[in-house]
Amino acid sequence: MAGVARTARPRQWLKNLLVLAAPLAAGVLVDGDTLWRIAIAFVAFCLAASGVYLLNDALDADADRQHPIKRTRPIAAGVVPVPLAYALGIALMVLGVAVGLLVGWPLALVVGVYLVLQVAYCVWLKHVAVIDIVIVSSGFLLRAIAGGVAVGVPLSHWFLLVAAFGSMLMVGGKRYAELVGAHDGARSRRSLKQYTDTYLRFVWQSAATIVILVYGMWAVTGGQYGTNTLLAYTLVPFVIAILRYCQHIDAGDAEAPEDIALHDRLLQVLALVWVLTLVAVLYLPLG
Repeated sequence: MAGVARTARPRQWLKNLLVLAAPLAAGVLVDGDTLWRIAIAFVAFCLAASGVYLLNDALDADADRQHPIKRTRPIAAGVVPVPLAYALGIALMVLGVAVGLLVGWPLALVVGVYLVLQVAYCVWLKHVAVIDIVIVSSGFLLRAIAGGVAVGVPLSHWFLLVAAFGSMLMVGGKRYAELVGAHDGARSRRSLKQYTDTYLRFVWQSAATIVILVYGMWAVTGGQYGTNTLLAYTLVPFVIAILRYCQHIDAGDAEAPEDIALHDRLLQVLALVWVLTLVAVLYLPLG
């Protein structure tokens, strides 16, 4: 059971907090049963994502045994039998969709789309350059979409663009770290053989530029409805946080975004300031 828990990667559940993004940006985070619906969306993605991790590690067990680091993973090390991993993975994925149905079929549909894309990634698309970046990025984007769907918030084109290119920034940075880092990622991920460090640098730098530009346009024009000019103040901590994260990518240590989020105190402070500023602007009567 300890091996199953490790393979489920509970530390990765931090990504599922993206379900908060749409309700927070729309100013409805504390309205009615919003928090309950968001909690359901969070649990649904935790279950679905853990199911995908079990499936992925079961499929990669033979290759992981040849890797100096990944060979210690529970399935590769023989701690968790491969058939058990398949069974638990499928069960968790089905359960994730079922939990989504507690809110409604739209959320279950988003979870289902996420699972279809991620299973296709595990089986085949992880080996196709560029497409692998797009598929992993879609996982972050679908989490953000799920939050809006769960509470019935219309998703503006601004929100979708920020979520899409923010996701691409993280994934492009992850691939860049895998390629230039010390873990010899090219041996463990075939798609990396088709990349160069200059190309991946272009990807994450372009994504960083676009996400700052799009968020800035949303903020300075007053948000989705063009009425809240105070949103421009949220641009300052947002841009500094992006620049701080880009510093990690440039250093080649952004292979695990959740580790950066958990250990970079400056980035945590910047994120907190940004969230508090956004909450103050959206939820408090500031005149």
